[in-house]
Amino acid sequence: MFGICNLAIVPVRAEASDRSEIVTQLLFGEHIEILERHNQWAKIRIQFDDYEGWIDSKQYQEITKEQFDLLSKESIILNADLIDYITAPNNLLLPIPLGASLSFLNNSEINVSNFDFEGTKTSGIKPKSALIKTAFMYLNAPYLWGGKTPFGIDCSGFTQMVYKLNGYKIHRDASQQALEGDPLSFIEECEAGDLAFFDNDEGNITHVGIIMENNYIIHASGKVRIDRLDHTGIYNPELNKHTHKLRVIKKII
Repeated sequence: MFGICNLAIVPVRAEASDRSEIVTQLLFGEHIEILERHNQWAKIRIQFDDYEGWIDSKQYQEITKEQFDLLSKESIILNADLIDYITAPNNLLLPIPLGASLSFLNNSEINVSNFDFEGTKTSGIKPKSALIKTAFMYLNAPYLWGGKTPFGIDCSGFTQMVYKLNGYKIHRDASQQALEGDPLSFIEECEAGDLAFFDNDEGNITHVGIIMENNYIIHASGKVRIDRLDHTGIYNPELNKHTHKLRVIKKII
């Protein structure tokens, strides 16, 4: 079975329970494979990044395998505003967040609900220099474990969405993203848009941010914020201390 997200933001949970932690979010227009069903819950795999989790089975619209395959071949088109809305045939307005997928609108075989969108779209691969401009759209967004929107986002959701909005595909979690790209030996080698990864005392990658010019970094910690970056890690001037220990810098693109 297959489906498409027909709501603004759907929580994807670790287990089939409303009390289970949110591991990521499904944004409007993203399409999924249904791996199994359990009572009111559906275990899904998100087509974009192969991430798996559980959603309420009332929070998606079923599509056929043919529609799923067609949508998988479509160019990725995303909402480019912090928030906009989709119009349904009955003039019902459905709000959608930055990064919601609009690819299905181009194909009448997939757009079975006849949704319409007149807002600003983005698609295609942008220059690396555009990453920081996009990152600033999330500035001050509150930290939310599993979040992917300006209304709540985690560190790797932030980096994934910034890259996605510029036409680049990276994995969902920081530990997965750390396996991509080429490592750099020194901060001096990095460019704006490269990713910096940070580990805990056990050596596990637990945090990621986007490097800016002049040894600054934008990352989600409490909120999406800008701090200093040095060879030790992230330095928070408000706390007057380092908050994250640098592990590796990666050039992803």
